[in-house]
Amino acid sequence: MSDSETIEIPILRQLVLSGARPLVAVVLALLAGAGLIWFRGANPITAYVALLQGAIGSVAGLTNTGVRATPLLIGGLGVAVAFKAGLFNVGTEGHMYVGGAAAAVVGLVPLPVPSWLHVLLALVAGSAAGALWGGLPAYLRAYRNVNEFVTTVMLNEVALLLVSYLVHYTALAAPGATFPMSPPLLASARLPILVKGTSLHAGIILGLILAAVVHFLLQYTAFGFRTRLVGGNPEAARYAGVDTAKQIIVVFLISSALGGVAGACEVMGLKLRLYNLFVSGVGYEAIAVALVANSNPLGVVLSSFFFGALKAGANRMQIVSGCEASLATVIQALAVMFTIAIGIGERLSLSRRKGSKEPQKHGAPV
Repeated sequence: MSDSETIEIPILRQLVLSGARPLVAVVLALLAGAGLIWFRGANPITAYVALLQGAIGSVAGLTNTGVRATPLLIGGLGVAVAFKAGLFNVGTEGHMYVGGAAAAVVGLVPLPVPSWLHVLLALVAGSAAGALWGGLPAYLRAYRNVNEFVTTVMLNEVALLLVSYLVHYTALAAPGATFPMSPPLLASARLPILVKGTSLHAGIILGLILAAVVHFLLQYTAFGFRTRLVGGNPEAARYAGVDTAKQIIVVFLISSALGGVAGACEVMGLKLRLYNLFVSGVGYEAIAVALVANSNPLGVVLSSFFFGALKAGANRMQIVSGCEASLATVIQALAVMFTIAIGIGERLSLSRRKGSKEPQKHGAPV
């Protein structure tokens, strides 16, 4: 075997392993979930068949899967963009809250414009609010080297309380409502329903378009190259002339804006009002979606639908097999854990291979 072959084969194997990481993690999570179902005293095959029927076995199941996948898809794209730049933005929950609130404000104002423009303005307001909310953590990370994990987690709570205040004590509070919420959005500001009689709205189409745009942006543009360079090696990026602080801020704003769009779509397409606690953990699930997808925008599409299918089919699985619906959340967590574990294993394997070649490279005896 030639020297070139000894170099190329490990690299090829590494690429294959990295590409298969999400699929392997999902398979392992399902196998581990089957073990839990069996330990619970139920038949794993029966449980998974029921889950599949509940998720994609009917029009209602398919549309429910799509509805549940939509905020995970758009929010997951925002997280994936940040991950590519080495930023651990966990503020999607807060971005969704403020994005939904901004979209609701625009959606409650009767504007003398066509419906498509009213919808567009509400979406723009949601994305702008999300980006604005991410501006402070972006600045602190770029110019003060403050950990973005801490600042975004703290701002999530502030955003939750802000929306709670809006629907309790301001003009956004619906008079006489038994639950804290706003009046219903005007019909002109609602996202179109794709399947009559269901809740599947046009947000899913917007999410797929955004996935294609983000994939192109990260893979085929100078911006994407700079983002990957900053995420892979900030020192090398600075040496190459990249303004890392500016790149961090731009990436953070894009990531936050996508979170705002996710919240706007929830309000404009599904809730049709601004509710207190309307996000309730979906922003954190979007982080899991991005992790399982290995920060690949196209992988985010698949992982968001996987998570959406688990959530949509969980109730039927519980009815048929007797397993708690919360098992779907356990499988999601297992998929994330296996993804991280496989990634660590790949890095350790690559490090060992590099270390084994190091003595030969310097001419030391083997």
